[in-house]
Amino acid sequence: MAKWTRLQLAAALMLGLAGPATADQTTTETDRATVPVMTALGLRELPAQPQKIVVLDIAAVDTLAALEVPIAGLPSRLYVDYLDKQQAEAAPMGTLFEPDFEAIAGLAPDLIVAGGRSSRQVEALSEIAPTIDMTIWGASHVDLALSRLRSYGALMGRGEAATALETAFLAKLEATRAAVDGRGRALIVMTNGPKVTTYGAQSRFGWLHDALNLPEAVIEQPEATSGDAAEAATHGEAISFEYIAQANPDWLIVIDRASAIGQDNQAAAATLDNALVTGTEAWKKGQVIYLDSAAIYIAGGGIQAMTATLEQIRAGFAAGG
Repeated sequence: MAKWTRLQLAAALMLGLAGPATADQTTTETDRATVPVMTALGLRELPAQPQKIVVLDIAAVDTLAALEVPIAGLPSRLYVDYLDKQQAEAAPMGTLFEPDFEAIAGLAPDLIVAGGRSSRQVEALSEIAPTIDMTIWGASHVDLALSRLRSYGALMGRGEAATALETAFLAKLEATRAAVDGRGRALIVMTNGPKVTTYGAQSRFGWLHDALNLPEAVIEQPEATSGDAAEAATHGEAISFEYIAQANPDWLIVIDRASAIGQDNQAAAATLDNALVTGTEAWKKGQVIYLDSAAIYIAGGGIQAMTATLEQIRAGFAAGG
């Protein structure tokens, strides 16, 4: 069900599916200490330490799991192996694009965390319980992800743990930045079976260029319209193997979309193994880095995912020619 009507919601409340609060419960929630949380839609004041949480954003699941926050409800599939424990312990709540509104209402959560793929459902979800949009998007990807980490730490009473995770991440970021310094230009590509797209500094994966001061291997293109630029930032820019050959990157950073979503399409290594790509400096020098696609594509912005991606980049540059 994509969205409840007010009539459906009222019926659910009458049946007890949405767990209506009693007057005493409402008073208790009102009297609880609140925490200011910056969301994608602005600042919200939320009751501290909600006890029952539904999370419909995988980056948020990643960060909350790192903070050891219990999660009561999750999408039926996360696609990220390191979150299997959270998946096993939580009740299924539909999918990211189509939450199960009846199941969520029946769980009677104190808080619903949406974001990214589920952000379009925020208004409908807000009719069941307080809902926040914690989408991570834009040029300041790292700053925004760390802001989310701090907000979750404050909201869930895990402030010290959040500080420790941020400190460890920043140390990893500095080490990775040092590893790539002066090592040449990189091209970030995503394969999807035989198709290839590239992602530049202004794209969803552009934080690797921005945060690491990693120069792009680019070919000058005609200036894009604002609509084309937004589409390229989200879905990448479709390119040919000739484009890769002409850009001739020193490093190829590869994301395999099919692998990330559990499909058995042609693997990225097979897609790229052709005369045009193998003639690049990156391929000849063994400077092709295959990222954990689920981490960066599915859970991108989660503190665990970002830390793991940095480690893969650092290790790849250390092993390169």
